[in-house]
Amino acid sequence: MEPGTIWLLICAALVLFMTPGLAFFYGGLVKAQSVISMMMLSFGAMGLVFVLWILYGSNMTTIGDGDWISGWLGNPFSDFALQDLATGDGASALAGVAFASTFAVITTALISGAVADRARFFPWMLFAGLWATIVYFPSQGWVWGLDGEGNLSGWIGKLTIGDAAPIDWAGGTVVHISAGAAALALAIVLGKRSIGFAKESAEPHNVPLVLIGAAILWFGWFGFNTGAATDVNTGALIFLNTIAAPAAGIIGYIVVEHFKDGKPTAVGAASGIVAGLVAITPACANLTPFWAIVLGLVAGALCCFAIDLKYKLGYDDSLDVVGLHLVAGLLGCLYLGFFATDTGLFTGGNLDQLIAQIIPSVVVAVFSFAVAFGLGKAIDATVGFRVTEEEEVAGLDNVLHGGAAYKFD
Repeated sequence: MEPGTIWLLICAALVLFMTPGLAFFYGGLVKAQSVISMMMLSFGAMGLVFVLWILYGSNMTTIGDGDWISGWLGNPFSDFALQDLATGDGASALAGVAFASTFAVITTALISGAVADRARFFPWMLFAGLWATIVYFPSQGWVWGLDGEGNLSGWIGKLTIGDAAPIDWAGGTVVHISAGAAALALAIVLGKRSIGFAKESAEPHNVPLVLIGAAILWFGWFGFNTGAATDVNTGALIFLNTIAAPAAGIIGYIVVEHFKDGKPTAVGAASGIVAGLVAITPACANLTPFWAIVLGLVAGALCCFAIDLKYKLGYDDSLDVVGLHLVAGLLGCLYLGFFATDTGLFTGGNLDQLIAQIIPSVVVAVFSFAVAFGLGKAIDATVGFRVTEEEEVAGLDNVLHGGAAYKFD
């Protein structure tokens, strides 16, 4: 097996590990009676989206030059369940499919943080499968989709503005902006929690669990960002930037938190890590380490302010998917328009790079929000998306999953 294929499979395992890490991160943030329910939303997404990806999702990322449907959605049934690919001499291709599948899973799981403490499990699974099919699978093709000859064929991948093309190394648009916009839509559809929607009452039940989750996410993110690197120089730069930005994110977040709320917190440090990781995701191969540090500082500081918007605007994004992933994802994509090596406005380029960053960011955000809002409304109106107020107050673990996270007798 070629070294590049081996590395890609290792990176796929690292990214797979991120979804359980996300489950820990989210699980520690909710109340003690809803830990299992929260973590099951991530593990449920793992089971469903991996299967859908193998059956038809991977096919949807191969964008053809035919009619507008195949140009935007690919052909889901071109190689159903990858039977042709699996029986051919395609180890490297199968490794790429496995690597990409882990992105589909964690992107879908990210959305669940917006509906913590009030979403029913099977309606969530219905939403996850439909959203992944309609939004994530095709939009990955827009950014990274290849034609039969290995050339970028999605509309974002082929977009040019003057001499500039969109830069999104590892998923600022298709992962973080997409998930953040969908999270905002679901938070609006499901409404506020009956209890717990107030800054003073939003206390995590298990801070060490949050920190463990953040540590796993950071560890897995090295696979997330470096998996597509084809040479050692690019890979080393990406690796260093994946250290620099989240490290600076911690500093940016807790400094603002200190002056805004009176003290730096462990959850704030963990949130700063995530903010820096999200922001560097699209930019990790196209920034010098200095600009990666600046990006992390700005991301941490900005997200510390952004997570409070839900209290001012009245949408209950329970675990701050909007405040971290949508905001930091937009920041990371647009930041490239100013500071991308050689092409940013302030690093030797012109406005073309900024425009090339804005267009896909806006289109993906609007598309994901609209689809998620429509799906959420339809599911809520038919099978019911939200638990009852009595179930919410009692805690979802026993109600939905017949068990409790902690036994004290």
